[in-house]
Formats: sequence, C-alpha cells, structure tokens
Amino acid sequence: MIESQKIFSMIKSMTGYGKTVCELPTKRIIIEIKSLNSKQLDINLRLPTHYKEKELEIRNIIAQKLQRGKIDLTFNVESIMPDKISRINEEVIREYFRQLKPIAEELGISSNTDFLRVIMPLPDTMKSEQPELDEEEWNIVYNGLLQSIEQLDAFRIQEGAAMFRDVKGHNESIRLLLEEVVPFEKQRTEKIKNRIKETLKNLNINGDLDENRFEQELIYYIEKLDISEEKIRLKNHIDYFDKTLNEDGPVGKKLGFISQEMGREINTLGSKANDSEIQRLVVNMKDELEKIKEQILNIL
Repeated sequence: MIESQKIFSMIKSMTGYGKTVCELPTKRIIIEIKSLNSKQLDINLRLPTHYKEKELEIRNIIAQKLQRGKIDLTFNVESIMPDKISRINEEVIREYFRQLKPIAEELGISSNTDFLRVIMPLPDTMKSEQPELDEEEWNIVYNGLLQSIEQLDAFRIQEGAAMFRDVKGHNESIRLLLEEVVPFEKQRTEKIKNRIKETLKNLNINGDLDENRFEQELIYYIEKLDISEEKIRLKNHIDYFDKTLNEDGPVGKKLGFISQEMGREINTLGSKANDSEIQRLVVNMKDELEKIKEQILNIL
C-alpha cells in the first residue's frame, strides 16, 4: 500500500497529451501536444508560417517544462480571413500600362481598350503579404500553449502514479525472493558435502579418506560458490532503487542504471547457486526485473 499521494507524483511517465483552443476575433487556434518515450528530448513542431518567428521560444518552453521525450506540437488555425492577404501591386501595373499605351497607339488600338483586363493576368500584378504577428494574439496563444503543456504534465503525473505502484511492487517481489534464498543456501552446504563424498565413494579410492584434507577441499569449493557478496550487493541495489523512486525530478535514466546493476548480481547469483531451488528463485527474480525494465523505458 502506497502511503501518500505525494509519493505517486515523484515519478512521471513520458507519455502524455494536452489540448487547448484559443479563440481570437478572426481565427480559432487549436493547440495539440503529445509526448512518447525517448532517450533524449526530440521536439517536432508543425506551425503555420505566421508563428515561425516564435519557434525558438516555443522549443525553449517545451525543453524547460517537459525535459525529455518525443514531443509533437501542432497549431491548427481555423481563420475567418486568410493569413496571406493578396494586394494589388500598383507600381507594377503602372509600369505595364506605361509600356502598353504607346504600343497600342502605334498599332491604332482603340483607347477604349480595357487595359486592366490585359495587364492583370501578367506576372507580379498581385502580391501576397504575410501579416505580422500581433503581440496581443501571441499572448493568448502563449497562454494556450502553457495550458496544453500543463495538461500533458498532469497526464504524465497520473500515469507516473500507476507506474510507481507497478515498479515498486516488482522491486519488492525481488526483495522477497532474495529472502527466500537464505534457507536453501544453508541446506546447500550439506548437499555439496554429501555430493562430494558420494563421488569419492563411487571412485573406489583405496584407503581411508583424509577428513582434514576433505574439509579443506570442501571449504575451497564452497568459497568459490559463496553468494554472500552478491546477496548483499543485490539488497543494496534494491534499497537504492526504492530510494530513487521517491526522489524529485527525472529519475528514469538513473533507475535504468540501477536495474542493470541488479541484473548483474542476479545473473552472478544464478551462475554460482549450484542449487535447483535457488535457480528457480533466480529465474523469478529475472522475470520481475524484466517487468521493471519495460516500465523504466517510459519513466521520465
């Protein structure tokens, strides 16, 4: 049972989603942001041309607030008026007319000719202007962006609470399995002793067995298979994992490193166990650790 909701918020998922709608006099801007797990911060922006000048500022906000993950941010603009307004290029039209009029007179073309109909299809008679980003509009959009990021972060915290319970449970299972090793470890020494004696007996060695020499060889053999250090180190890693889970800030990478060290000790424990019951416990530890590693991939 987790003691408090505060603990839940210690870790965050990298998965999240946020959406905000900004209502403006001539347009409606829908801001959507989502994140998935990633080793680094990977930001992908889909912005209208109107907001390109703010791209660096937007990237800095996301980096500061979200820190890590594959982030996709989209601005969808629904405008009453188009962003690009076409305007008549008066200077170009005048220049066309200045050149066409003497030619028309020379050729005897009536002065009543509709020159505009002739000129307007010609190149560069119309020009598109991109309106400058209004500061008031940007303030509204900026606040909408912050709201979207806050929604995504709240989603991450909620997912993190579930992940905390899951990962903590698997870590505790490894602790309990390690404790189960102890009684089998005590039995193992006697099993090894009997196995060596039986082997020597089957070899039909002539003469009496030198008990002192036998004990020396047995001690040497058991020392090679001793798992005391592995148990101590594994327990320390389990405790450190638990402590790290309750730290503030991003801990996903740190938990990944600790889980790797736990895996090394579990593998060594299994290779030195020389006992079927301990091997069974080691297999279960590995299964619990794999479940931890799967979750860590999505922890911020």
